[in-house]
Amino acid sequence: MLLLFALATALACAATKDARPSPGGEAVPTDAQMAASTTPQMVPVAVAASQIPASTASSTAPVTGKDSAAKEPPITVPSVKGRTSKDSLALVNAIRAGMESTAWPVKTQEPLPGSILPTRRIVAFYGTPLSKRMGILGELPPDQMLARFDKEIAAWQKADPSHPVLPAFHLIAVVAQGNPGKDGKYRMRMTDSLVNLVYSWAQKKHALLFLDVQVGKSTVQEELPRLVPFLQRPDVMLGIDPEFSMKFGDPPGRKIGTMSSADVNYAINLLSGLVKQYNLPPKILVVHRFTRNMLTNSKGIKLDPRVQVVIDMDGWGQPWLKYDSYRAYVEAEPVQFTGFKLFYHNDTKKGDPLLTPPEVLMLNPKPLYIQYQ
Repeated sequence: MLLLFALATALACAATKDARPSPGGEAVPTDAQMAASTTPQMVPVAVAASQIPASTASSTAPVTGKDSAAKEPPITVPSVKGRTSKDSLALVNAIRAGMESTAWPVKTQEPLPGSILPTRRIVAFYGTPLSKRMGILGELPPDQMLARFDKEIAAWQKADPSHPVLPAFHLIAVVAQGNPGKDGKYRMRMTDSLVNLVYSWAQKKHALLFLDVQVGKSTVQEELPRLVPFLQRPDVMLGIDPEFSMKFGDPPGRKIGTMSSADVNYAINLLSGLVKQYNLPPKILVVHRFTRNMLTNSKGIKLDPRVQVVIDMDGWGQPWLKYDSYRAYVEAEPVQFTGFKLFYHNDTKKGDPLLTPPEVLMLNPKPLYIQYQ
């Protein structure tokens, strides 16, 4: 789907006043500079439509799928109005895949003191204040956005009291562009003042700030060092988005991009170095994924106890598509921890209700990072 990056001009002007231009980029994007981007619907991967009744009734419990062994107990799924039998079967298959996998939980070193995962769950709002169409972070006026934020945090805390919720804002600090820009990198760096604005929101909510990077035709090796002054703060984390990493010459938005384990390892090493140098608590790195080729050679990712890695299922679509993609691209290629993204608009555009916290928490492994766009 083609998403136009519509900017809030007043905010952009305000952010420009005390901002310094970044080398190779512009200080603040304009309407003309913010080009179209793509967040494609996920491709069905596991269950053919012909194999599942096209029922429009609510989900019922218990549900057993064609793949279920006779001796296995049925899995009970929540009954939510608007869920189809296809949704229920996809959820059951995802649950069973996680339960049967010997790779979960991933065997790593014991978490270092100050580690957030796996004892807590992070719930984040994503986007940028400069755009109403790139995520909930900028879609609503700040007071309304923060009120909805509080509501979502409470819902997740109620759904799983065993994992205290840590709120977060996930700011797109480097935005992929459809136009090349002055340096031909097809990306726009957000200003320091904008980062500090969202950081001030995070501090008021005792929340984390994630800085998300869409490199375009640049690289993580080029973009991340600029963010080091922010990443030195103990409550600032990092996200990288392979969807907009255009290694093969296409402008962002025309094809889905890719990153390799080498890119992820570079980010891990940079964060680990900051933790060691400044005596910080372990950092969190979120890597977005909703296709196989978005992350190549995931087995080559070298974990470090100073950095906790989350693979975030970032695709949008109907519930059965989201469950299938979680199973195929997150469960099936274990890294360390898992995340799950919910889209207020794209997930519901065909009339499906937004997935609820209890539904998402049925997945195995249970996502410890939840993001709303």
